[in-house]
Amino acid sequence: MHYFVLSASPRRASVNTALAHLVARVIESRGGTQHVGTIADYDMPLYNQDDQDASGFPQGAQRLREEFVRADGVVLVSPEYNASFPGQLKNALDWLSRFRPQPFSEKQMMLMSASPSMSGGNRGLWGLRIPLEHLGARVYPDMFSLAQASRAIGDERLVDDMLQSRLESTVGSFMDLAEAATHYACAKHVWVEFLGEPASDPVVARAE
Repeated sequence: MHYFVLSASPRRASVNTALAHLVARVIESRGGTQHVGTIADYDMPLYNQDDQDASGFPQGAQRLREEFVRADGVVLVSPEYNASFPGQLKNALDWLSRFRPQPFSEKQMMLMSASPSMSGGNRGLWGLRIPLEHLGARVYPDMFSLAQASRAIGDERLVDDMLQSRLESTVGSFMDLAEAATHYACAKHVWVEFLGEPASDPVVARAE
């Protein structure tokens, strides 16, 4: 199982990028492979359909799509900007949504955040769920928000043992679900049925 861990912060010293690397360590410790990227690695202009019609997709959008397609699961670690998620991330989602087939459909995703504040950036994650679920992503119910992140992140783990244990448990549970959804048809069937999509309809019978 391969996972793409994307930090939605372009800052080099971002606590969200630091958390993304800790997530990658947990993934590797549980036998998965991973690739960590930041939104700055996938530069793209503001979305404009006229630009897409004239020049196609920018290279940054194409490379980001490839990471999504390659991954069995995606962990998105996003900062909170003014009680929401960053515009640069929204722009990337808009570009990726234009690919056909678009890479969010049925993609197992988990959301995380880190912030110096006491809320840990959690408010931005609730807003981020809306476009992802609209695009068909299977967003993991549990989210992980790290408060006072500048003091909470050590060199190779979280400073607090209880928080580190929760991080490992949350990531591990997400990996279990992503593996089941990838390899076990019965789990896929139950997941689709739970969402109220009739399996008899070939348009939505994705478990097949």
